[in-house]
Amino acid sequence: APLRRLVEQNHLPSIILHGEAGIGKTTIAMLLADTVGRPFHALSALNTGVKQLREVLDSKDSLSFESPVVFIDEIHRFNKAQQDALLGAVESGDITLIGATTENPSFSVNNALLSRCQVYRLEPLDTEQIATVLTRAIKEDTVLKNLAIDLQAQDFISQLAHGDARKA
Repeated sequence: APLRRLVEQNHLPSIILHGEAGIGKTTIAMLLADTVGRPFHALSALNTGVKQLREVLDSKDSLSFESPVVFIDEIHRFNKAQQDALLGAVESGDITLIGATTENPSFSVNNALLSRCQVYRLEPLDTEQIATVLTRAIKEDTVLKNLAIDLQAQDFISQLAHGDARKA
């Protein structure tokens, strides 16, 4: 509901999405950027250095009035210098940061950056939600919809997935 209200007002602040793997942090970030009509740049903290980060931060289109959404997956893996490199752009509104982390951001994101972001804790999907994802995938996926799939083990698959839609 809080995220829905933000996009209904066409307002997207910098946020940190905190939750387990496979619960949709990246998907939510892409949908938020698309819904408010902003350019979307996805980076992974695993393979992005300060140089690449600065290139993205400096590439803002001067003709655009809207700040791009810069999504950083595994933001908790950024060191202090990398997180500090984001600070000015977030504070000035040159970018809207969406960070995704499986770690508690109170301990893994520096306080200066954390104070400029809203944090949302995302809960793992329950068995019923996993079943909905599986059913939708079988009906709508370009490959799966052409196969004869009978999900007799749907409950078992949902339990094994432990809230992770990708595992399911």
